[in-house]
Amino acid sequence: MATREPCHAPGALGECFAVLDPATGEAFEEAPEQQPEELDAVVGRAHEAWRSWRADPVTRATSLLAAADAVEAAGADLAPLLTREQGKPLAESYAEIARTAARLRYFADLAPRPRPIRDGRPVRSEIRWRPLGPVAAIVPWNFPLQLASAKFAPALAAGNTVVLKPSPFTPLATRVLGSVIATALPEDVLTIVTGHEPLGARLASHPGIRHVTFTGSIPTGRAVAEGAAASLARVTLELGGNDAAVLLEDVDVERIADRLFWAAFRNCGQVCMAVKRVYAPARLYSDVVEALAQRAKTAVVGAGLDPGTQLGPVNNAPQLARVERCTAQALAAGARAVAGGHRLDRPGYFYAPTILADVPPDSPVVTEEQFGPVLPVLPYGSTDEAVEAANGTSFGLGGSVWGTDLDRAEAVADRLECGTAWINHHAELSLAQPFAGIKESGVGVAGGPWGLYGNLRPFVVHRPEEA
Repeated sequence: MATREPCHAPGALGECFAVLDPATGEAFEEAPEQQPEELDAVVGRAHEAWRSWRADPVTRATSLLAAADAVEAAGADLAPLLTREQGKPLAESYAEIARTAARLRYFADLAPRPRPIRDGRPVRSEIRWRPLGPVAAIVPWNFPLQLASAKFAPALAAGNTVVLKPSPFTPLATRVLGSVIATALPEDVLTIVTGHEPLGARLASHPGIRHVTFTGSIPTGRAVAEGAAASLARVTLELGGNDAAVLLEDVDVERIADRLFWAAFRNCGQVCMAVKRVYAPARLYSDVVEALAQRAKTAVVGAGLDPGTQLGPVNNAPQLARVERCTAQALAAGARAVAGGHRLDRPGYFYAPTILADVPPDSPVVTEEQFGPVLPVLPYGSTDEAVEAANGTSFGLGGSVWGTDLDRAEAVADRLECGTAWINHHAELSLAQPFAGIKESGVGVAGGPWGLYGNLRPFVVHRPEEA
């Protein structure tokens, strides 16, 4: 449980809360516990900054490019701090920082384009684009910097200002990132606020916020949408996934096993679009289970700052408890832990990489998002059965199909009910592509030009051909 006491964090006033290292379970730093009533002043300043920020697209682009350079230059400071608070291996923290800088550059070069309307009337009509105003960005703990930039980069490029709230489990690197980017932006264009609830709820429902973009759980996403509805603010919600990987009869198990394993276990399985269920044809089921179990047993689990670590800890105690509960329920219902299946006996929030076989299809580890280093593998008899099972949850973020015949694999992928489908790989995204879920996996679109236009509103000008 986070403690609150007078805060000595840089730039902080009032109380603070402790931030824990998931590799030890112990506090190592503190962050400001900002109060909901402080948001009136924060949003007010963001609105004032918006007046000039929205008016100069050339300055915006130049500032975002300078911000990208500053983020890269700060990598040696940001990466170890991100690993300390999040738990991921240091190399993955550096990759997250590189992605953050790349996203700033991408959106700096992406400008909205006016579009004429040609409808046969003697009027020249043109669609132009205007920013929305202050944007609230609420970010989870699994990719604090990368998901933050996925929200603030397009919002800023579109001419909005941003108030960003990171998870209280991972506020530190985000605060430093904000300070780094502030060297390239005008004051109050990007503001970081940190603290526990009801800070996020108050931010999402603040009447001065015109767009709320949130990544997190379905229940919290619903609450965010309800809060934003009070002021009719736009919402973009990415609410997680339970991605299925369907292996076809012609799959080469050994050839794809490494890719499939890491598509499930990268960042300790704490990835919204990770593989969270594997469906294997009955004939190959034992081979698939054994190939994945072998990799789980040999993966190096340790503190993210240790050079040899491949899998770090689960980020926080509540999430570790959820992973333990889901696994225990499956085992009690008859599943087998072919690898792992237990918490590791060491300080911190470590859980053994786990492969589950013979899992009842209605087990929570199959039907819900376990969000940890646990992967159920289920057999199927026909392709129709596999597709029906893959589509049989309330989630619809991503999915993948694995096989040798690419045309057949693509035909099966086209039947998956999700926003993105991959063939023979998983969870790889370009900055230029849209990212969106269906069903309970989200509302709205992020990424690429869609992410930019999601932060703009159309403004139509009609002009007669003659005075």
